[in-house]
Amino acid sequence: MPERINRRRLLGGGAVAVGAAGLGLGASALTPPRHSDHPAEARTEPFYGRHQAGVATSPQTYVAYVGFDLKPGTDRDDIVGIMKIWTEDAARLTQGVPALADAEPELARRPSRLTVTVGLGPAVFTIANLEHRRPSWLRPLPPFVVDRLTPQWCDGDLLVQVCADEATTVAHAVRALCRSVTSLVAVRWVQRGFRDAKPGQNPRNLMGQVDGTVNIASGTTDFDRLVWIDGTDQPWLAGGTSLVLRRIAMTLETWDEIDREGRELTIGRTLAEGAPLTGRREFDEPDFAAVDANGIPVIPPSSHIARARRTHDGERFLRRGYNYDDAPAPGQISNSGLLFAAYQRDVDTQYVPVQQRLADFDALNVWTTPVGSSVFVILPGVPAPGGYVGQTLFES
Repeated sequence: MPERINRRRLLGGGAVAVGAAGLGLGASALTPPRHSDHPAEARTEPFYGRHQAGVATSPQTYVAYVGFDLKPGTDRDDIVGIMKIWTEDAARLTQGVPALADAEPELARRPSRLTVTVGLGPAVFTIANLEHRRPSWLRPLPPFVVDRLTPQWCDGDLLVQVCADEATTVAHAVRALCRSVTSLVAVRWVQRGFRDAKPGQNPRNLMGQVDGTVNIASGTTDFDRLVWIDGTDQPWLAGGTSLVLRRIAMTLETWDEIDREGRELTIGRTLAEGAPLTGRREFDEPDFAAVDANGIPVIPPSSHIARARRTHDGERFLRRGYNYDDAPAPGQISNSGLLFAAYQRDVDTQYVPVQQRLADFDALNVWTTPVGSSVFVILPGVPAPGGYVGQTLFES
């Protein structure tokens, strides 16, 4: 009997058996083929480690966020089985090795820095009878006055974040990961994005802004302190983090009608260099107290950077933005915006206060509208072969 049929039947009847069967792979099974003719396409990111890849990883060019709903009747053992299958397939795909029962194995040979990052929504803890292990911040965000949320872009029981430097690699990985668990989950939404920037530079969003200037550098003590969870409150979560994913629609047609000075005053930065209006270079520190000859603030208090400015060190978080440019409705020019991902230890104390200030009084709100919102816990990584994503939650 073909392997693919075996996996699906076992998954439908007893998911644990499927995951356990594949996790005994030796190192030789995960050794990627050599790519001497296309070195860029052959680049890989490590899968195993204390943290999942895709958070501290240098952002890739393409992303797909996939939200899933668990089907009725799914239980804790089924969820564990899903985690084991995704671990097995992600360990292979990220190293340029086809997933088990991969229908298009040739497409797996170009990993292009592929990462697969798995998260859980609040309902999983209820279904798995693990409410006592659910972080207090794992719930929908409070309502904000600027929100115009639609169910098609919100919430979800499971999340897979797939990133790579090739769109084909992302598309193939998404299909491979979804195909293996269709008996237990339904896809709630898929959100695809892209970002373009030279190495060492920040990308621009579709409003023309340099995006991501003020951020936390990976590999620093600040990153460890503000992004990764240390496990003090929930020991099982040590090495994990949280993800807030916001889908922000941009009204580019009316944005295009604003002159350049108006755009820069709205943002608080120059469009050419991304410098604050009080500086010359992108990374110059903004002077929010500076005024012009008439005593008017050079950086308006309602500008985006003024409203996003932290009031204390504990309001910092990792920001990662991807543009989206979907097919517009008839008669429209564009259906575009930003997939804004924020990673932090605590959503309530780090992200929510900043978002509240932006919602209350950000000049950019005239042209941006949040239409999607989700919160997930990003699970700790898999330290070594033989383990699986989420093992500390389900077995500790």
